[in-house]
Amino acid sequence: MLSYINWNVDPEIFRIGSFAVRWYGMLFAASFLFGYIIMLRFFKKENVPVSVLDSLTTYMVIGTIIGARLGHCLFYEPAYYLAHPAQILMVWEGGLASHGAAIGIIITILIFAHYKKLHFLWVMDRLVIVVALSGLLIRSGNLMNSEIFGHITNLPWGFIFLRAAPPLNLDPRHPTQIYEGLSYLIIFLFLWWYYYRKNGKPAEGMIFGLFMILVFSMRFLIEFVKEPQESFERSMSLNLGQLLSIPLIIAGIIFVIRAAGKKMDIRV
Repeated sequence: MLSYINWNVDPEIFRIGSFAVRWYGMLFAASFLFGYIIMLRFFKKENVPVSVLDSLTTYMVIGTIIGARLGHCLFYEPAYYLAHPAQILMVWEGGLASHGAAIGIIITILIFAHYKKLHFLWVMDRLVIVVALSGLLIRSGNLMNSEIFGHITNLPWGFIFLRAAPPLNLDPRHPTQIYEGLSYLIIFLFLWWYYYRKNGKPAEGMIFGLFMILVFSMRFLIEFVKEPQESFERSMSLNLGQLLSIPLIIAGIIFVIRAAGKKMDIRV
C-alpha cells in the first residue's frame, strides 16, 4: 500500500536575482519544442515544405497564449479583468485556461489555413496529436506549481500539497494534474498510432474529432473530483470547465460522424 505523498516541490528551478526559471514555463516551452519535432515528422512523411511548419509554429504560439489568457480572464474572472483590462496583458502573473486555448488554436488555424491555402482539417488532424502531448506537459507544470488539484481523498496515492494556501494544504487530495496528464498521454499515443495506422491519410476531420471527444470527455469526468478554480463554481452542479467541455465534445462527435467513410484529400 502507498502512503500519502507530501508534495513540497519548489515551482522555481533556479533564481538569479529577480530572474527565475519556473518548471511551468519550461514545460510550457517544451510543449512547443516537442510539438515542432513531431510535426516535422508528419510534414516530411507527407512532403510538405518545412517553411509551412515554421509559419504554423509562430501562429500556434501566438494563438495558444492569447486564447488561453483571454479564456481565463473572460470565462473565470470577467468582472475583475473588464474593470482592469491592463491586467489581461500580465500573463506572467498566471491564469491560462485550456478551453480558451482550444478556441484560440481553432481561430488561429482557420486564419493560417486560409492564408496558406491549406485545408483547415488537414492541419488540425495533425496538430491535435501534439496538442494532446502538450496537455501532459502543461498539467505536469500545474503539478510542480501545486495548483489545480482535487478534492480531499482517503486513497493511498493522495497528495498533500504543502505549498497550497491553508486550509487546502492540510489534507490529502486527488492529484488531478496526474489524472489529466496520464489521460492526455494515452490519447496522444492513441492518435499517433491512428495516424500511422492510416499511413498518414486519415479521413478528413477524424483525428480532430476523436481528440475533441476524448480530451474533453476526460476533462469533464475529472472535474467531478477537482477543486473549483473559482468560488462561484461551488454552487454549480456542473462547473464551468464541464459546461465549456460539452459543446466541444458535441463538435467532436459531429466531426467523427462526418469523417466516417470519407477519404482525406491531402493536397496542400
